[in-house]
Amino acid sequence: MRAPGVVHHGTRRRRAAYRRAVWSGAEVLVTVGVVLLLLVAHQLWWTNRQARHGAERKVQALEREWGTPVTGSAGNGGGTESGAGAAAGSGGDAKDGTGRTAGRNSPSGSGGGGVQERPRWSQAYAVLGIPRLSLRVPVAEGVGKAGVLNKGYVGHYKGTQQPGQAGNFALAGHRNTHGEPFRYLPRLRRGDTITVETKAAVYTYTVDRTLSQTSARDVGVIRPVPRSTVRPSYGYTEPGYYITLTTCTPDYTSRYRMAVWGKLTSMRPR
Repeated sequence: MRAPGVVHHGTRRRRAAYRRAVWSGAEVLVTVGVVLLLLVAHQLWWTNRQARHGAERKVQALEREWGTPVTGSAGNGGGTESGAGAAAGSGGDAKDGTGRTAGRNSPSGSGGGGVQERPRWSQAYAVLGIPRLSLRVPVAEGVGKAGVLNKGYVGHYKGTQQPGQAGNFALAGHRNTHGEPFRYLPRLRRGDTITVETKAAVYTYTVDRTLSQTSARDVGVIRPVPRSTVRPSYGYTEPGYYITLTTCTPDYTSRYRMAVWGKLTSMRPR
């Protein structure tokens, strides 16, 4: 007969092994949790910090390349136009750098100051400014993640028009992580200004319409005459000089897209 209260060595060994297994499991869970926290911190903080600093340096480099920035450009929403660059918003049509009228509803308007040199793939060649968002960010050719968007830049959709040209100058940018230049895009309202600075000129667009949510495959929003193919009541029916800003929605997902549209209201040479 087994004496009461006696614990055999085999039982103690099993209990010790159980405690070691529980302790080891807990250590693994803590380690995994720390790693996940570090990954989240890297995505939400470090990538933003790196991309923003890189984008700011690129903006400064472009400004040095172009010379002294135009007074009253993207940083403060534009100033008073004069001469050949008289504002279309004052009653006339937008004019290019030569003073030729670029009819806002004419698909064959000259716009953009003549033929523009085509940027190289992933080349930063313009600066997008949105005063309401206190945003100044480089615009690069293409919407590739590694070469453009993950650098904190805004990307120009291949096949869409260039700044100031008749048609649709369409751009994409991250809403979360990697500089998230379009984080606060939903804050834009009708009448807000958007400026695009290039080596040759400064183009001012005025926000006109917003499509808060559509399919990620809704290519209609970046067509020359932008109009949603998913929600056809959103968009335009006539040729013009448009800008389209697109980003993912809602926050921290890429399931849907939102679009902000604007119309060209003025342009002036540097």
